[in-house]
Amino acid sequence: MENKILKKVEYTGVDGGCIASSERIIRETALSIRIDGEHFATAMLMAAMEKEFVIGHLFTQGIISGVDDIASITIINNIAGVTLSDKKRKPTSQPVQSNLKVTKEDVFDCVRAILKSEVFAETEAVHSAGLSLNGKEAVCIAEDLGRHHALDKVIGYGLLNNIDFSKTLAASTGRQPAEMIFKCRNAGIPIIATKGVPTTLAVEMAGEAEITIAGLVRGDTMIVYSHPERIE
Repeated sequence: MENKILKKVEYTGVDGGCIASSERIIRETALSIRIDGEHFATAMLMAAMEKEFVIGHLFTQGIISGVDDIASITIINNIAGVTLSDKKRKPTSQPVQSNLKVTKEDVFDCVRAILKSEVFAETEAVHSAGLSLNGKEAVCIAEDLGRHHALDKVIGYGLLNNIDFSKTLAASTGRQPAEMIFKCRNAGIPIIATKGVPTTLAVEMAGEAEITIAGLVRGDTMIVYSHPERIE
């Protein structure tokens, strides 16, 4: 059955010979974001949790400090129209303030939880991100074409549901460049765990922002690149 996320396409498989077949692949959608009538950005994403994405993206980019800064938001025909009630940008350079500590088992469990994507199992074309409270209670898991958008989606969900980010652990697939740490810093998320690895700039930024990066979380092993004191 066709849906807004997947589309059936015909293809030719080559395996010693040519075989005509078909499969479902990810639909890539252009979502235009307009703030107070002016174009802000166009994001290429998977068409799911668009509202959460827009709110999370504006938050992690420092455009808003919370959902109360949005007077209205509408998403029609791949155009997200946002009207702001407060145009003051939130500060983005301070360290994360959090007393959160989790166990290594919590980290393993959170990463395992985001690796159960049915969409990935079928298409192998999405990244996943998750948010858990105290490293134990799942808040949200989201998927998208890019890891950045997936993280924005779970952060947007957290904002809409009044989640205290200082008590959360974010999990993500793929490598962790500096932009992922930038988003966690702006949201106030103290720990991010991934089956991939960070970049040098990401580690430097995490060190300054007092964010823990747990990388190469696979099976029962991991490498903690910054602030290991948060993991017991």
